[in-house]
Amino acid sequence: MAIYGYHRTSTTDQHLDRGIKSITDYCSTSGIKLTEMFTDQQTGKNFNRPDYLALKRIAKNKDDIIIISEVDRLGRNKYETLKELQHYKSLGVRLMILEIPTTLVDYSTMDNSLATMLMETINNMLIEMYATIAHAEMVKREKRQAEGIQAMKDRGEWSKYGRPVAIDYDKFKKEYSKVEAGLTKPFELMEQLGMAKSTYYKYAKQVKNEPYTKGVSTI
Repeated sequence: MAIYGYHRTSTTDQHLDRGIKSITDYCSTSGIKLTEMFTDQQTGKNFNRPDYLALKRIAKNKDDIIIISEVDRLGRNKYETLKELQHYKSLGVRLMILEIPTTLVDYSTMDNSLATMLMETINNMLIEMYATIAHAEMVKREKRQAEGIQAMKDRGEWSKYGRPVAIDYDKFKKEYSKVEAGLTKPFELMEQLGMAKSTYYKYAKQVKNEPYTKGVSTI
C-alpha cells in the first residue's frame, strides 16, 4: 500500500504551501507516512496536468490511498472529476478528502455491511455535492470574464485587454518590484499598466531570470 498526497493551485501566483501543509499536518497527527506528494499549478478545468498524470500512473494498486485537501483541488469540472473518482474506485484506490471528514474513516473494516453501504452512499453524495459547487463556481467565473470582455469591446476598450501595447521594460521592472515586495498584486499591476496576462508573465519571467540572461533580451 502506498499513500500519496495531491494538491493543485490554478496559477503559479498562488502558493501551494497551505494545501500541502493541510495534508502533511493531517498525516502527522494521524500517524500516516506519505509515500510521495504531487503538485500542479494550472487550471482545474481538465486533468491534463503533469504531476496529476504521474500520480494516476502509479496510484493503481488496491488499498493505495490518495489524500487531497478539497474536492476542487482535484478538479473543477464536475463530470470529469467524478469520472476520475470512479477510475480510482474501480481499482480499489481510496480517496481521502480533508474537507469531507467521513471520507477519512475506513469503513471497509466494519462488520456491518449495511452500515458500510450507507456510509459509502453518504460519501458519494457529499463528494458529488462538493464537485457540483466547484463546477458552478467555475462556470460563473467564466461567464463573468466573458461578459467583462464583451463590455470592454462594446466600449471600444478591447485593445487594452486583448492587444496591449508593449511597455518599456525598465518601467515594468520598476513597477514589478512592488509585486515582489508584496505591495501590489499581479492583477493590479496588469490593470495599472494595461497589460494582458500573457505579456505580464513574459516580462515577469525575464525579470526573474535576469541574473542568468543579463544583456540578452528575450522580448
